[in-house]
Amino acid sequence: MQFILTGFTQDMGFRVFAFERMGDDRMRTKFTVRADLGLIRKYGIRVQELPLMCRGILERGNEGEEQRTLTFTEDDMGVYAKDCAAAREAAARKRKPPRRPPNGNFGAAGRGPQP
Repeated sequence: MQFILTGFTQDMGFRVFAFERMGDDRMRTKFTVRADLGLIRKYGIRVQELPLMCRGILERGNEGEEQRTLTFTEDDMGVYAKDCAAAREAAARKRKPPRRPPNGNFGAAGRGPQP
C-alpha cells in the first residue's frame, strides 16, 4: 500500500494535506490529515517535515479502519519532537571532537624561523 501526497490547503490555523492511497487492486482512496500550525511552533517542528509526518500517521493507521480524515494530534507531535531530539543527541555523541594542531604556532610550520 502506498500513500501519495496530492497537495495541501490552508484552513484557518491548520495545514490540511491531501493524500491518495494506492491499494493492491490499484484503486485510489482519498485521505486528509490536518496539522495545527500553532502546535508545530510549540514543539519546534519545521513546516517542511509535516508531509512526511502526516504520511507516517497514515501508514501506521489500522488497515481495517476506514477513517479518511485524520488530525495530527498534540500527543503525536510531542512524540515526534522527542524522537527527533534523541536522534540529534545520538548523532552528536557519534561525532568526533575537532582535531587541534600539536603546537600553538599555527600556519608557520613551513616558513622556518622568523627574526
